[in-house]
Amino acid sequence: MAIADPVTRGTVTPGTVTPGTVFPDTVFPDTVTPRSGAILDWYAAHQRDLPWRRPDATPWAVLVSEIMLQQTPVARVLPVYAAWLARWPSPASLAASPAGDAVRAWGRLGYPRRALRLHATAQALVERHGGQVPASADALRALPGIGSYTAAAVASFAFGQRHAVLDTNVRRVLARLVSGRELPSASPSAAERRLAESLLPEPPAVAARWSVAVMELGALVCTAARPRCASCPVAASCAWRRAGHPADGGPRRTQKYAGTDRQCRGRLLAVLRDCAGPVPGSQLEAAWADQLQRSRALDGLVADGLVDPLPDGRFALPGTHPVPGTH
Repeated sequence: MAIADPVTRGTVTPGTVTPGTVFPDTVFPDTVTPRSGAILDWYAAHQRDLPWRRPDATPWAVLVSEIMLQQTPVARVLPVYAAWLARWPSPASLAASPAGDAVRAWGRLGYPRRALRLHATAQALVERHGGQVPASADALRALPGIGSYTAAAVASFAFGQRHAVLDTNVRRVLARLVSGRELPSASPSAAERRLAESLLPEPPAVAARWSVAVMELGALVCTAARPRCASCPVAASCAWRRAGHPADGGPRRTQKYAGTDRQCRGRLLAVLRDCAGPVPGSQLEAAWADQLQRSRALDGLVADGLVDPLPDGRFALPGTHPVPGTH
């Protein structure tokens, strides 16, 4: 979720927005509905100062932020994002590094395959787009690991285009505000996408700002567990509030982490990240006692391309220690 902080007023002609564009901090009355205007005004007063929303955020920075923010809280992303862009300020700089360096720099953000996908995306941007992030949502979707949500988010927030951006926060706000449901379904439906598109203001730059404003409302006010309805700018028109806050069939199941293969994989990767070179199998054994689970997790890491097994029995992050006889 990213968009340049607005400092000017005005309108934007479709197709003319370029990287670094500053978006309007207020919109003219005929461009939005009263409900949209209330959310946009709330955002102007309460938005967080996040680096990927600033006017100097490049499309590459927006893309990096969107990948890192998937299933990861903002507070955990901020230091890794800053270090990442300091080291790799462009797709070309990341593409020139081994994939294993990206995995190491990913640190403990979780879901480390995202680091590999971001590295593959950087290589594709260099090969197909001259090292630039394309503005087209279709071209973005064609990049490795970039799905419909990320493509829409980057096209909207980096280039000021008009797309429905359906992250968890947006979906929850719309489910409550319009549909009268506490929580959205597990995955977006076609009807949900049509609803989101129908609510977008017509001017592309205002639509982009609306999307990030609804995200922020979901992150700060209309939260999953403890919504602060008294602070909501659209509480009076919220269908869920008017219905008495009906629950959606009890609490949802949460995934445990302790003792899982995912935790085991994280421990093994942490050993590799913390070492400058390849590590012997005995060092990985010390990280996780259960031999069967450790072997299963290590096999999975190798299959996912996150670990390279070496001929001498040691293990390394991908591409950081070339195997003799390979290029």
